[in-house]
Amino acid sequence: MKHERNALPPYLHMDNGELWLTEDDRDNLKISYRIKEVIFAEPSEYQHVMILDSYDFGRMLVLDGVVQTTSIDGHIYNEMISHVPLQFHPEAKRVLIIGGGDCGAARETAKYAHLEAIDMVEIDEKVVRACKEHLPAVSGNLSDPRVRFVYDDGVVFVQGKESVYDVIMIDSSDPVGPAEALFSPEFYANVHRALKADGLMVCQSQSPIFHLDILKRTYRNIRELFPHVLVYTAVVPTYPGGLWSFTIGSKRPLVFPAQTTIPNDTKYVNDAVFRQCFALPEFLRSALEVE
Repeated sequence: MKHERNALPPYLHMDNGELWLTEDDRDNLKISYRIKEVIFAEPSEYQHVMILDSYDFGRMLVLDGVVQTTSIDGHIYNEMISHVPLQFHPEAKRVLIIGGGDCGAARETAKYAHLEAIDMVEIDEKVVRACKEHLPAVSGNLSDPRVRFVYDDGVVFVQGKESVYDVIMIDSSDPVGPAEALFSPEFYANVHRALKADGLMVCQSQSPIFHLDILKRTYRNIRELFPHVLVYTAVVPTYPGGLWSFTIGSKRPLVFPAQTTIPNDTKYVNDAVFRQCFALPEFLRSALEVE
């Protein structure tokens, strides 16, 4: 597909006849991707949404010029934010996913037959529709009847709910703009209230390399509400620094199961990865120890 400079969607540019996406939302770091084709590009009520086909990362979801997930490594993030916490709550029946418009976390969560209901709350319906149609490697064209799509602000949705969910997954974008509220103490307090007495939550807590302050603040805010907190990591090449973190907060002790129930069709997480992902590099372990 050929692109004229004046016809390019926002955030894309031509360089020596090649189409590029450059993430320029950071002051000191810019990441560029060579693009084969623009699959989808439209503004929504909340943000600019694109599905691009890239040379090295396959198809990618791009929101306001920032890559959110790709067909090459999106499974890593989605498997780690879903399968890991579910190993600590084998009796779970109701799961809430806040964010996760690419449907990847919902797709992985739906692999557990014992779950009765999975509510996925995403503010932007256009993201969900674009991913289901154009990013099947991540979304899997999710159609499980237990998954209920709610197009609402997750911050608002969780307010006033009490003892409803066994597990809450906060699959948010970076803490800027509307997503910033998904990292606030007030939001975590509402999440705590929405969980049952033995419930747990998990959230993505940014890069230990580039966003250590955000990770430490997230850890501290969750620990003030939940008596049992664990941080774990995974390697996600798409994200700055490659190393990405997740934080679990639980109302009951986090007991490692003798045998995991991870599905046999995963591409990244398995029993060994599950048990080892909580081993933190020394710089991160020591940073959290003083919090």
